[in-house]
Amino acid sequence: MGTQEDNKAVVGRWFTEFWGQDFNLAVVDEIAAPDMLLRYSLHEPRRGRDDIKAFMHDFRAAFPDLNFRGTADLIAEGDHVVGRWEGGGTHTGPAFGDFLAGGLPAATGRRMHFTGTTVLTVIDGRIVEEIGLDDGVTALTQLGLIRAA
Repeated sequence: MGTQEDNKAVVGRWFTEFWGQDFNLAVVDEIAAPDMLLRYSLHEPRRGRDDIKAFMHDFRAAFPDLNFRGTADLIAEGDHVVGRWEGGGTHTGPAFGDFLAGGLPAATGRRMHFTGTTVLTVIDGRIVEEIGLDDGVTALTQLGLIRAA
């Protein structure tokens, strides 16, 4: 078991290299557990490195400027690290059908910007689980997949 500071460093790297502007797909093999679970309300849950890499490859192809960043200091307790974030991107790439509420045709030009909170579990320097609560209603409304009342 790593220290809480070690776990925060792993998550900080994940946020920067997986979700951030400095995208590095190799980070999945380096710090994600082989059977890592990635779950957010906007998408089907993903499990395992190959599934997670395929998800992010397609997400970044559809939203080439995708960028999420932390908005507060990370909080660590035991194997868990909590982070608050904001971000989004502009859909200028191919069609994207990964949202649970529906898909987008190619290059809609629609921009999404939303916030969320994520809890990650880090064991032996590897992320085994990332469970996030995001403001999916805002993102889906901005993308035109749901309508505001």
